[in-house]
Amino acid sequence: MTMNRREMLRWAAIGAGGAMLSSAATSGLPALAFRTVPDADPLAPLPSMAPVTPAPVVATTSTPLATPAPGGINPALFARAKAALDQHQVAARDWIGIADFSKVSSDPRFHLVNLMSGEVESFLVAHGRGSDPDHSGFVERFSNDFGSNATSSGAYTTADYYNGKYGLSLRVAGLDTSNNNAMARAIVIHNAWYAEPDMIASHGKLGRSEGCFAFGKASQDAVMRRLAGGRMIYADKIA
Repeated sequence: MTMNRREMLRWAAIGAGGAMLSSAATSGLPALAFRTVPDADPLAPLPSMAPVTPAPVVATTSTPLATPAPGGINPALFARAKAALDQHQVAARDWIGIADFSKVSSDPRFHLVNLMSGEVESFLVAHGRGSDPDHSGFVERFSNDFGSNATSSGAYTTADYYNGKYGLSLRVAGLDTSNNNAMARAIVIHNAWYAEPDMIASHGKLGRSEGCFAFGKASQDAVMRRLAGGRMIYADKIA
């Protein structure tokens, strides 16, 4: 096949263009890429005091962990928590929180449980001063009454974030008759100086809240990351 001069020039130009593209591809020039936008951090500072829309509830069809209880959690308490998860038809079944108020406040008694793997993370948590009037470090009684400043027993689900006295906090809603005033009583997850681990070295126990689940700052962040978005907390004591 013969080509005239015009055709030869056109094919030469195409070849040169291809060489330029090949050179660009191998010379370290950045290629086109899609920018991945990270999920918003629910623990980032908020611009106002307005409540934050909670993370979506994530339903799962996986089978929750069977007994025995993982990580040394009291088997009877774990059984109650799992029964409450089914009774209240909580959709999010990946992580739950279990507060074992049979234990003294110097023990890591708030357990984050992965119901699929059995992984457990345990943290210090303070209880209400109305539940421990002598400040013994133990929960002596539960109350759902207004003005009691006491911890309430039962199942909760997490609700929305807000900025309050202790910074970013997470509201909880009580699901049982033993704690159904939780939202109205402003029972929340928050951090507090009296729930920091150094209180144990100084006083042998944590301070007391007004009924809230009060944690040290680092613990509160970990708990809220796992339990936000309608996940369940179960609080009780086994005699």
